[in-house]
Amino acid sequence: MKIEGQAALVTGGGSGLGEATARELARLGAKVAVLDVNLEGAQRVAADIGGVAFKCDVTDTASVQAAIDGAAAAHGPARMLMNIAGIGTAKRVVQKDGSAAPLDDFAKVITVNLVGTYNASRLFAAACAKLDPLEDGERGVMLFTASVAAFDGQVGQQAYSASKGGLVGMTLPMARDLAQHGIRVCTIAPGLFSTPLMRQLPEPVQASLAASIPFPSRLGKPEEFAALAAHIVTNTHLNGEVIRLDGALRMAPR
Repeated sequence: MKIEGQAALVTGGGSGLGEATARELARLGAKVAVLDVNLEGAQRVAADIGGVAFKCDVTDTASVQAAIDGAAAAHGPARMLMNIAGIGTAKRVVQKDGSAAPLDDFAKVITVNLVGTYNASRLFAAACAKLDPLEDGERGVMLFTASVAAFDGQVGQQAYSASKGGLVGMTLPMARDLAQHGIRVCTIAPGLFSTPLMRQLPEPVQASLAASIPFPSRLGKPEEFAALAAHIVTNTHLNGEVIRLDGALRMAPR
């Protein structure tokens, strides 16, 4: 699909990988709607790229539908959905005091990362399936954002790894399900990236993490994630695929 002139939705677009992706799509000529629970962040990015911003909780159907409808009113129906919103946590199953890890923490991560992605995707797909087909019969494309933790989860990452592993497992059946509608589905599994959350860590910790990456031995740049996301849109034969973007990193147990 050609990006220029098409409408795109970017969840989690107010910061980090989502912000970089929103900026890259806009640079390539897309009409971008920035969706984020942090409306201030979304508005900041949207103002910079000439897009529109919506407060959006991906776990809430009414919130997602309102954002999709609002974006369509501003830009026309979207043909691209970048699912980048997500959260993380680390909790050992047995805590230091001997108690079991709180179930609510596990459920929240699964709900945001996995259920939230499915929620936004199903609503986008239902609208996109009604659009006229483009070249090759394509109507749209969506991206899931997993993580290398889906494959190499570390100690305490049960919830995060399960949520991201769920996205990996959902990629192919979603692509097969939506093939009849001409909607492609791919997933990026990023490694260690220089995001606002990562930059909160002490410099020595960041340097140590970067050194664990075989090549290049540095943290990934959000712009590199965004470039791959854009390539997935333009390469019509990419479908049902999970792509690791990690500099050949394989995470150690801790």
